[in-house]
Amino acid sequence: MRIDRRLALKVGGLALALTSLGLAGYLNAGDSYGAMPSLVGASQWLNSPPLDAPALKGKVVLVDFWTWDCINCQRSLPHVNDWARRYADQGLVVVGVHTPEYDYEHDVATLRDKVAMLGIAYPVAVDNDHQVWNAWGNQFWPAHYFVDRKGQVRHVHFGEGDYGAQEQVIQALLDEKA
Repeated sequence: MRIDRRLALKVGGLALALTSLGLAGYLNAGDSYGAMPSLVGASQWLNSPPLDAPALKGKVVLVDFWTWDCINCQRSLPHVNDWARRYADQGLVVVGVHTPEYDYEHDVATLRDKVAMLGIAYPVAVDNDHQVWNAWGNQFWPAHYFVDRKGQVRHVHFGEGDYGAQEQVIQALLDEKA
């Protein structure tokens, strides 16, 4: 299933506008960017069997697009790791989508080493062919997509920073009933 073209344009256009202002994409309670796009297309998964939207329904999901040699990703990963550990028992599932920027980042053995070195214990989709990236209409590293228990993308954040506000989004989504 591919992302609705209108959603990709909406998120992509919003990303450009908000990133230039250094802001995240906030919605009012109950608003949505649309249904969670597909995670199908990853060539393999680390730390997990393959995941998809139906398997994640009923969970709050943080999808983190990253790549191991991105300095901004390296700065955001400790926060993502912390959220994954602290909120897992409340229903948060973090899914890392490793989409390489450079040719040398395609090596899965090196990626496995980096995942271990960075202490990433949550599922990581290996997106060497950018299929998940394209399905989501993503354009940035790091990019955080927050999905509610009903499978709706409710918040986006591009780039590093604003970690307190991102954590508040996680808490608010966890507090919502399915």
